[in-house]
Amino acid sequence: MYRVVIPTLISFVLGACSLWTTKPLSFGFGDSSSSSSSRQTASVRSKSAGLGGDPATARPASANTKVAVNASMDRAPQGSFDRAPAGALSDRDYTSTNLDAAGARDAINAYRKANGLKPVSLNVELTNAAKAHAKDLAKWDRISHYGSDGSNPWDRVKRSGYNAKVAAENVGTGQVSFSEVLKGWQESPGHSRNLLMNDVDNMGIALIQEAKTEFKTFWVLALGARH
Repeated sequence: MYRVVIPTLISFVLGACSLWTTKPLSFGFGDSSSSSSSRQTASVRSKSAGLGGDPATARPASANTKVAVNASMDRAPQGSFDRAPAGALSDRDYTSTNLDAAGARDAINAYRKANGLKPVSLNVELTNAAKAHAKDLAKWDRISHYGSDGSNPWDRVKRSGYNAKVAAENVGTGQVSFSEVLKGWQESPGHSRNLLMNDVDNMGIALIQEAKTEFKTFWVLALGARH
């Protein structure tokens, strides 16, 4: 049995945030069970998946003409992603943007320690899963927990070779620094729950920076525990 959290022995916790929208929606993948957390997962999963707003207001794939990719290759469900308005982040300076994975781990562990939780360690497989998704988001210039191949976070974690029993994902777009994206995650109840999951042991973190996109930066955090 595995746990893809929102939270449970079978759920996957997800969270997405960008600078220009403040309404993340979490949704889960997994089987149902009798636990209260599983019931929460089931109720959330029954909704259409939307990131950064309701699916009805998510911009369609054709909304951003700068995305030079073949829309026919996109298998992400309609309404499961969002895009930045043209020029929304053009006044921000990303020249100093970078990711120090060890520093990110330490910052997350400091937050966990302050909340009485054990530290997590960096993991190669989870890092690869996070990096693959960040690259995909940058290619399509959007924020989502679905990949353009239709994959969800659980798919990507398993695909990386990580034999997960628990997994969670946070996504952020548009932030200049990791401290900025972490602050946003800490201030968002759903994202913070992911950071403060009691039973995760490992994490992977990735940043893809692409100046030609509207979002500019794509941050992905994957958390997990092995069987």
